[in-house]
Amino acid sequence: MFQPKYTITDNLLANIKRINALISELNSRRFPNVILVEFEKTALAVSSYASTSIEGNPLPLTEVKKILKSKPANIRDSEKEVLNYNQALKDLNKRIQKEKITLSLGLILKIQKQVTIGLLPSFEVGKLREKPVVVNDPRTRKIVYLPPNVQDVKSLMEDIVSFINNNRSKIDPLILAGIFHKQMVLIHPFADGNGRAARLATKALLAQMGLNTFNLFSFENYYNKNVTKYFQNVGEIGNYYELAVNIDFTSWLEYFTEGIIDELLRVQKQLGELGISPQTQPQSYHTKVLEFIRQKGFITDRDYAKLVDRAKATRALDFQKLIDLGLIERKGKGRATYYILREK
Repeated sequence: MFQPKYTITDNLLANIKRINALISELNSRRFPNVILVEFEKTALAVSSYASTSIEGNPLPLTEVKKILKSKPANIRDSEKEVLNYNQALKDLNKRIQKEKITLSLGLILKIQKQVTIGLLPSFEVGKLREKPVVVNDPRTRKIVYLPPNVQDVKSLMEDIVSFINNNRSKIDPLILAGIFHKQMVLIHPFADGNGRAARLATKALLAQMGLNTFNLFSFENYYNKNVTKYFQNVGEIGNYYELAVNIDFTSWLEYFTEGIIDELLRVQKQLGELGISPQTQPQSYHTKVLEFIRQKGFITDRDYAKLVDRAKATRALDFQKLIDLGLIERKGKGRATYYILREK
């Protein structure tokens, strides 16, 4: 039975308190929907870039954003890797918003399948590894860590999942998420995609346990700032069986929570700057749309054209902005299109 060793240090406790305060502050503030939509898009791109970059993907963030926007048909493995991660993250976000998901081995297998499909042989996609693996030092290429034997992988994964699910009401969710992240990396349950799957599963776990700000930020970004430090903290040196009993998660948990604070502060700063931008507020011509709908119940483009001297393409952008701001919604199609106030 998995029983991790860790100590609630003053530093770790302070980090947890600060994270809870930052999340409460962010959740208590109200931002126009257009800000949140754009910020989520950015977070998806940054997460997809950072998490794949950690594993050696050479694509820069600018190229990643282009790929995610255009989704080219003929792609290289490096591009496929980014697209896979982005899609897996989007699917997780949608699922978390619609339903309460539970951490399970099945969920982890599905995540690994999404990030590796088209990149690995079919017998290694969405399945636990069937061969021994080793972890090399990325600089020297020498073996530094020997993960558990194949026959123990399934039971070890089931142990960590059970530990998490059985301790939800007993242990702080940040500690549980951090323990899961490191333990999964140490088990190294897959032939490939271990790091990406671990980071995605950790993200889902945090959101599942109530920390629902996580679709707006990328803790992968913090790790990618200093990949060597990340690997030093999340990994171990030696043979798993010789290390397992004495592995102490404390320093990793401090690093893990520091990363979340760093990213939350960045998000807080950027949301604050965006929140006061005039680009996020309705202009006088937008107000005319809202007033017309309040009086008549709906508005069409023909109605709007009588109210303002703006080109048809510009009027379409005006309607879209009000939709993005969460103030109106579109009904009908083609010439029968009209707009109504969005129900709160």
